[in-house]
Amino acid sequence: MWPRRVACLSAETTELAFNLIDPQRIVGVSGYCVRPAEARLKPKVAAFTTVRMEKILEVNPDLILGFSDLQKDIARDLIGKGFNVFIINPRTIDEIADSFLAVGRLLGEEVKAERLREDFLNELETLSHKTKTTLRGLRPRVYFEEWDEPLITGISWVHDLIEMFGAQDVFAGKSAGKTAKERTVTFEEVITADPEIIMASWCGKKVRFEKMIDRSGWQAIHAVRSGHLYEIKSPDILAPGLSLLYGAKKMAEILKNFATASMLADNSAKQLDA
Repeated sequence: MWPRRVACLSAETTELAFNLIDPQRIVGVSGYCVRPAEARLKPKVAAFTTVRMEKILEVNPDLILGFSDLQKDIARDLIGKGFNVFIINPRTIDEIADSFLAVGRLLGEEVKAERLREDFLNELETLSHKTKTTLRGLRPRVYFEEWDEPLITGISWVHDLIEMFGAQDVFAGKSAGKTAKERTVTFEEVITADPEIIMASWCGKKVRFEKMIDRSGWQAIHAVRSGHLYEIKSPDILAPGLSLLYGAKKMAEILKNFATASMLADNSAKQLDA
């Protein structure tokens, strides 16, 4: 018998569950869930690293879904209370897509999960083709900032998107780090990398570009001088699930803007030379 009462500890698993099963089977969600809108009407059973145990006991799920090693402590506590807990921990685009299948199998919806997986990957591939065409061979250097104190560069799936869309992740070597600590960078390293585009998503808070621009030495960075500074909302780019498509579309739009600006600059330079 498949689980009839499912609780979700994260935005990723909440959205995925709503796409796979009858919403009536979902008895609790993360307080951080954004999509779908109807999920906000469900009982809130967890933040990201904390759980409302009394609420979990009240809704009494037969399966609890979560994401990230950061939830290991609450997973332990829930298991200690006798609940069945499944935590996904994807880092790459392929792992994210495969996590749809893993959850779908647990919920008895493998066929639907396979369709979601294929649609997700196909949409990213289509975006990739369109964006590379727009860039016309340009390979802009991109710095993605996931946090500001200390500076943390983008996680693996963000790196995957940057490279998939034809740009260059200036800290590609750090993107494979599974912990935030492994992905820290310094002001000086960013200056040396001299990105042409800066994308930022400070998890849970608004990006303050005026603060970024004021950092020592950053006025010399190409992206700062040219104004190619962009925010992508955290729920759209830092949640490794279906919502990542929103972040991917925003990234594609940013790269299109860069390509357009580069073309205009080239045309202006040619006119001056004529």
